[in-house]
Amino acid sequence: MSQQSDISLSFFYALVSLLFIHHVFASASTTPQVQTFNTKPDIVNPKLPPRTLSPSKKFEGSSDLVHLRYHMGPVLSSTPINIYLIWYGRWANSQKLLIKDFLKSISPTTAAAKPSVSEWWRTVSLYTDQTGANVSRSILIAGEYTDSAYSHGTGLTRLTIQQVIASAVKSAPFPVDHKNGIYLILTSQDVTMQDFCRAVCGFHYFTFPSMVGYTLPYAWVGNSGKQCPEVCAYPFAVPGYMGGGGPGALKSPNGDVGVDGMISVIGHELAELSSNPLVNAWYAGEDPTAPTEIGDLCEGLYGTGGGGGYIGQVMRDRQGKTFNMNGRRGRKFLVQWIWSPVLKACSGPNALD
Repeated sequence: MSQQSDISLSFFYALVSLLFIHHVFASASTTPQVQTFNTKPDIVNPKLPPRTLSPSKKFEGSSDLVHLRYHMGPVLSSTPINIYLIWYGRWANSQKLLIKDFLKSISPTTAAAKPSVSEWWRTVSLYTDQTGANVSRSILIAGEYTDSAYSHGTGLTRLTIQQVIASAVKSAPFPVDHKNGIYLILTSQDVTMQDFCRAVCGFHYFTFPSMVGYTLPYAWVGNSGKQCPEVCAYPFAVPGYMGGGGPGALKSPNGDVGVDGMISVIGHELAELSSNPLVNAWYAGEDPTAPTEIGDLCEGLYGTGGGGGYIGQVMRDRQGKTFNMNGRRGRKFLVQWIWSPVLKACSGPNALD
């Protein structure tokens, strides 16, 4: 090697060393700047202990195992679907507003960021009746009734819940809407319900003409915040037996574990009520008194890669709040996926594949 080459290499190494030293000192003397323009949430797939009510069910991609069939009954195809809200017990205005924001987010809108609640409902709207009419994309809160006096006590049954509806129809300004309406009864955290926490977090059915005067599709969902959040507000609360030795609960998106937990149950029941309002339309199984419906098939699944203790890939914002879809007024929600009749798999707007 020539002397000129040795000098050139020595100069090169010296230059590199000077540049490195300058970079180190410049970095040390510069105050780190907070990056404010990157507000995209993290994608996480938490593994959690199982719910105490029932194991998480995932049939994603397993169409051979799922025999979801149409039984010739109606779906809710009116535009819009009129929802009549019955607030039973004591509710804070902030809680009412949160639930109503979720319901209003179902209708198509450009106001919500993606993935959105209205995109989630698009899967529900794929279900049709025998005439080819789809479940409606639009929902309207057509009336509200507040029963803060607990007119039927603080302990309800599946029969007395129909009496609550009958009282509301007689007392409230909203009508008997048996063609385009559904009645959504929401009970506060101090109200017990038959089978609540033990077997159900919500249910839907239809009223008996002998009790209400008409056949009205309805759904009930309870606030589990004080009674069984580890069952019905999962994954925002985890079973007590885990103590400090297992995965922790996820942070709820709106700071109210009970109501944030209700949101997914409300979505579950509304999806099933819309696709199977009289329990003779879309369900799997041979027993209409115990059908497996489009929400049941995806219970516990909130994102891609769910199953086996994982809820699926969801989003977590800078405050650590966990969600998988957006709603109106900047709201965030964590709502379970729904079975798609087209994909023959569980589907949600936050799917990564």
